[in-house]
Amino acid sequence: MLIAGNWKMFRGPDPAALAGLDAVVCPPYTLLRDCVDAGLTTYAQNVHWEQEGAYTGEISPPLLQELGVVGSLVGHSERRQHFGESDETVARRTRGALDAGLRVIACIGETQEQREAGETEDVLRRQLAVLEPHPDLVLAYEPVWAIGSGLTATPEMAQETHAFIKSLLDAPVLYGGSVKPDNAGALLAQPDVDGALVGGASLEVDSFKAICETAARIRS
Repeated sequence: MLIAGNWKMFRGPDPAALAGLDAVVCPPYTLLRDCVDAGLTTYAQNVHWEQEGAYTGEISPPLLQELGVVGSLVGHSERRQHFGESDETVARRTRGALDAGLRVIACIGETQEQREAGETEDVLRRQLAVLEPHPDLVLAYEPVWAIGSGLTATPEMAQETHAFIKSLLDAPVLYGGSVKPDNAGALLAQPDVDGALVGGASLEVDSFKAICETAARIRS
């Protein structure tokens, strides 16, 4: 079971809370070295598709690897919403990172408007069509309507959607919509929910630790 903390700041959890889990942290670029030096499995929050070149403001896979970073998020909902990330650029970043030897968590998911219009499966089908199975590829289902809104997909909704995603692409799928200590157990207990991409709840050590401990109990 993979638990990824999309941390905006560096915090060191009790290593005992991570025992038996694949737990990674995804800090800002300025804290990547701190997390690596602390012995944490560290992913970047984004990565460019080219190995080198004049791409001001981007970071290439080799630069991340020099720091000891082992993977990256790609296509996070905030990247899609605020920075014009498209399905094609997500695919290019995914391929570039995987080809370089990095692991990738590729994010997918629908907005509230798309869900209300009954377009969830169409959106997911389109987002997945540009991705290919790979041993180091993990998907994160982010229902955009549940991020930062206080809303969360029910465990049944998460299970149904994860099963649909897996019918289209053979890869582990994390749930990433407002995972908190009080709902993590029910979500992670679903058979097709392979872990969590934790956002706001990973900003507090005790909160993130509680989610990890819940996942460890379920896995055992």
